[in-house]
Order: sequence, then C-alpha cells, then structure tokens
Amino acid sequence: MGLLNDKVAIVTGAARGIGRGIALCLAEEGANLVVNDLPLVPELDSLVEEISRLGRSALALEADVGDREQVQAMIQSSVAHFGRLDIAVANAAYSVRRPTVEARWEDVQRILAVSQLGVFHTCQFAAQHMVARKQGGKIIVIGSIQSELPVSKSAAYNMAKAAINHLVATMAGELAPYHININVINPGWIDTPGEREFATEEELRQGARRIPWGRLGTPRDIGRCAVFLASNDADYITGTRIRVDGGYMSGLALADRGQIG
Repeated sequence: MGLLNDKVAIVTGAARGIGRGIALCLAEEGANLVVNDLPLVPELDSLVEEISRLGRSALALEADVGDREQVQAMIQSSVAHFGRLDIAVANAAYSVRRPTVEARWEDVQRILAVSQLGVFHTCQFAAQHMVARKQGGKIIVIGSIQSELPVSKSAAYNMAKAAINHLVATMAGELAPYHININVINPGWIDTPGEREFATEEELRQGARRIPWGRLGTPRDIGRCAVFLASNDADYITGTRIRVDGGYMSGLALADRGQIG
C-alpha cells in the first residue's frame, strides 16, 4: 500500500460510479484528491467525507467539463490549493441512448461536449501544468470498449470514445520528452448507477452470465487499474489502451470463431 503517498490527483465526474471508485482507490494508496462533478450533485460531499476518513485531504470542485473555461479554472484552483497536480483522471462522460436516425442534435452536442471535448480540455490543461512544472506526471483517460464495439443506440458516445483513444495515442508521443505518461482504460460492462438507468436488474444478471469472468465489473476494478497507471510501477507505460472487461471482448471473438465452419 502507499503507492501514491502525498501525490495530488484530480478525478472528473467523481461523485458516482467509476469516478468515485477511482477516487477512493487513489486515496487508499495515499493520494490527496480534487474531486469534480456537476454543480448540485449531492454525492460529491459524501465522497469528500469518505476520502477524509481515509486520512487524505480532499477538495470538491463543481464544474462542467464541457465548458472549457470552467475546466481551466478547475485546474488552476487545484494547483492553487495543493501547490501542484501529479495525476489527472479524465473520467467524466455523458450518454443518451437513441437510434442514430432518431438522435436529437442537442443530445449529440452534449455527448461530444462532455465525453470528447471535456476529455481534451482536462488532458490539455493538466498537461500544460505538468510540462511547466518539469517533474513529470500521470494522465489517465477513461474510455470504453465502445471505442471498439459499435453498440447500437450509442453512435455519438461510441464516436467520442474512439476519438479520445486516438487523443491519448497522439499526446503520448508529445508528452514523452517531459516524462508525462498518458494512458487510457477501456472499461467493459461495469455495474454503476448510470448503467442501472438503462438496464433492469434481470438484464444485468443475464449480462453478467455472458461475460467470461462471470460477473459485471465494479468501479473498484477500474480504480485499481488507475492506481497502477498512476504509480511508479507504470513508469515505462504510455500511449497504451488497457481493457478492464473481464474478457468481454475476448469472449465475443471466441464466440465468433466457434461459429465459423
């Protein structure tokens, strides 16, 4: 334990689900946290309390990552409060599920503003601070297996997740001379409050049985991977995509091969 002692990390979209799991796992390993979510999200205050019980400092900053100026101000406030930023986790995302031919343009714009451009803003402003500080850093982007798997009714979200995978690949080469690692975690089917807005309990149980590992993923599964990528153990890893999906994508490939011939 203590892989991240006294490091300072920011996690966007941290109040619930994957973001909350990541923030708590980072805190367990010794990091102090800036936790972000939209204004008036009640779970953000309870997250700060939970991090404090772990013996770490936490600052809650409300901001809409789809607003570039708010993201810039958030990074500046984080640095002003803690003096530096060692780890940035671009997790915040937004999704509306609707067939492409029925998609409402305002929904598409919002999905891209948060899930694609919000990631760009977070990565860019965090990287600018890390470059200027000249002491390296870790940037972690939370993508999705939907960057590879074209899930129906999710065209804009799929597009956004594919785009941020390529953003990470691009920034990895640019940031390597500054010893700033940037990697993406592509979660599979994760049991989160957001997922439960789209699926019933029975659908989740049936889905879990189809996953080779035999269960849905948890926010903690993603959080432990984020801890590794944020630690010195991942010093030589950059520009990498890591699937955390319990074999979901591999299971699909195996099923396809089994049907051939």
